[in-house]
Amino acid sequence: MNVLERLKGYIEKEHLMMPHDKILLTVSGGKDSMLMAHLFAKAGFRIAIAHCNFQLRGEDSELDEALVRKFASDNGIPIFVNQFDTKTYAKENQISIQMAARELRYTWFEQLREELQFDRIAVAQHLNDHIETVLLNLSRGTGLQGLQGILPLRDRIIRPLLFLKASEIEYYVQEYAIAYRDDQSNFSTKYARNKIRIDIIPHFKKLQPDFEQIFEQNITHFKESYVLLQQFVEPIRNKLFQTMGDGWIVRKEDLEEYLNNLPLLYELFSGFNFSKAVLSDLQQAWAKESGRIFQSDCYNMLLDRNELFIREKEFISSDEAIITSETSTVEWKQYCFHAGVSTELTITNNKEIAKLDYDLLVFPLTIRSWKIGDSFYPLGMEGRKKLSDFFINKKISLFEKENIPIVVNGNGDILWLANYRMDNRYKITSNTKKVLTLVCKCD
Repeated sequence: MNVLERLKGYIEKEHLMMPHDKILLTVSGGKDSMLMAHLFAKAGFRIAIAHCNFQLRGEDSELDEALVRKFASDNGIPIFVNQFDTKTYAKENQISIQMAARELRYTWFEQLREELQFDRIAVAQHLNDHIETVLLNLSRGTGLQGLQGILPLRDRIIRPLLFLKASEIEYYVQEYAIAYRDDQSNFSTKYARNKIRIDIIPHFKKLQPDFEQIFEQNITHFKESYVLLQQFVEPIRNKLFQTMGDGWIVRKEDLEEYLNNLPLLYELFSGFNFSKAVLSDLQQAWAKESGRIFQSDCYNMLLDRNELFIREKEFISSDEAIITSETSTVEWKQYCFHAGVSTELTITNNKEIAKLDYDLLVFPLTIRSWKIGDSFYPLGMEGRKKLSDFFINKKISLFEKENIPIVVNGNGDILWLANYRMDNRYKITSNTKKVLTLVCKCD
């Protein structure tokens, strides 16, 4: 069976695409992606090419782009090229050049896919990339999920060359006289993946000449084990994790029976990337540290009295909104504030409305999240009270605290915990002549 038939067979076996799908090929100019482009063109699939010029290698980057443009032109394939200022992006976002290039290319690929209505994005990773990923994950510490390596289909991204070894790709580009360019950074062992490919895998092949085939079989076993594990874990996870607003809630009493089983706990929370060390800390803090927050790379988890609350990190925001003497409407997070000035002195018991003595206000007013040390004089209560104590008395969780609008006077005094309590110092009195009415509605 020739390589084109093997490609079609692999696509069908892994359900990567339908024959009529529009495919965006990501082509760098290297032998892997150039072979992929050649095979997809020969197969008659509906394709276009996307090429990223990261402007990292001077003239070599320009020659890569020229090669891909020529291939597209010679084969009548539409091409899209984007030139990125990768170094600036990495510096501004305080990430490595490699991570910057990855974020830039995948963000752009997805934008192209949506705008031009492509069905799939094809990336030319092969079997050796698959193996290197597993070994890299092992060296960094991973569970069964990391031992699955590169998935042939994930979201809208397909990897149709995963069935091919690197040596086979080398053979076919020579067989079909496909022009390509080598990226010299692929031969530098200062990168961990390259070190695995250049220094480590050859030793395995000395021990076992059929290393790639055997390791591929092992990856299949890992994948099957992971699927089997999920069949057990998923029903428990679905029972425990309930969506709530912008996050998830887990009742502590429901999780109690699984708490001491750390391997199971790790799998239950795997979708949020909490490490075993963090979950071990959760076990220790379970009954004695209410209010503690645990973190993964993307999520915060609050251990509250009776529940666990999980939110994406960006959910907690320090953004502020301003109310001037002329403001009529302003938004803060999911809240909308309406402001109006009048001489109407009628007092209301509606918690969504605050009526403030206008002459005591110092504009601009600020709407923000609470801060440690905040205090006010709650209407209807004696003396000063810390907001943290007020929240505890009201049994408001930390995540809820972060989302409560705090309206602050220009002199720093807190005027209103929106939808909860006004400050006693700014209420309407018999001396009040003008009133600022604030109405707070949740979208």
